[in-house]
Amino acid sequence: MENKLELHGFNNLTKSLCFNIYDICYARTEEQREAYIDYIDEMYNAERLTQILTDVVKIIGANILNIAHQDYDPHGASVTMLIAEHEVVPEGHSSEASPGPLPETLVGHLDKSHVTVHTYPESHPYEGISTFRADIDVSTCGLISPLKALNYLIHSFDSDIVTVDYRIRGFTRDVDGKKHYTDHDMSSIQDYLTEDTRAAYQMMDVNVYQDNLFHTKMILREFNLDNYVFGVNASDLDPQEADDIHQRLQKEMLEIFYSRNLP
Repeated sequence: MENKLELHGFNNLTKSLCFNIYDICYARTEEQREAYIDYIDEMYNAERLTQILTDVVKIIGANILNIAHQDYDPHGASVTMLIAEHEVVPEGHSSEASPGPLPETLVGHLDKSHVTVHTYPESHPYEGISTFRADIDVSTCGLISPLKALNYLIHSFDSDIVTVDYRIRGFTRDVDGKKHYTDHDMSSIQDYLTEDTRAAYQMMDVNVYQDNLFHTKMILREFNLDNYVFGVNASDLDPQEADDIHQRLQKEMLEIFYSRNLP
């Protein structure tokens, strides 16, 4: 929609972004697996996650009403923020598809609804594979999309695999009484990612345009074993062991990316 809508009352569209990231690691021993989980718990504890979500709230222009956060025993953390709206749109606002800002260039736009994050560290009991998952939901009502926060979120985590769902729900009426089920043109979630991010990941879209449902899966193109072994250097591994670990890690990542077990 190129022309600005003249609405009858408030913009009732709800725009929801569901963002999942996975970080994969190989930890050879039980001690290394425990150390990896402890590292993840420290890196992404409730305090750090609260700061990340606070930055997200700034990006979408929200006013924080309430924060609830919790570190769990033995592992994981959650943060929930309730946010409120005001109809103040900053100078230079645009609803065109483009990447959102990075931390050093935060700008405000709009606010509404809630932002949540939950983390799920886990490890395979026998294979040495450890996986960290973070689930983040950003839900807003109003003039802009929470997709503007996506670029920042991807850069806030070590993301091997990313799945993103975006949905526009409800409708809003213009001054003539006509219902509108979206207030901005949308072709792909990828349009909201920077060029370097698109180059770093292999991506696959599944979009249902008539229902305003958009889904994008992402997996890193390059694989460097040194980035995945915890507590040791890849160069110190026996070549046969390094190849075996490489294959197991690649299988784990592909299973998560395609959401099915592989033979």
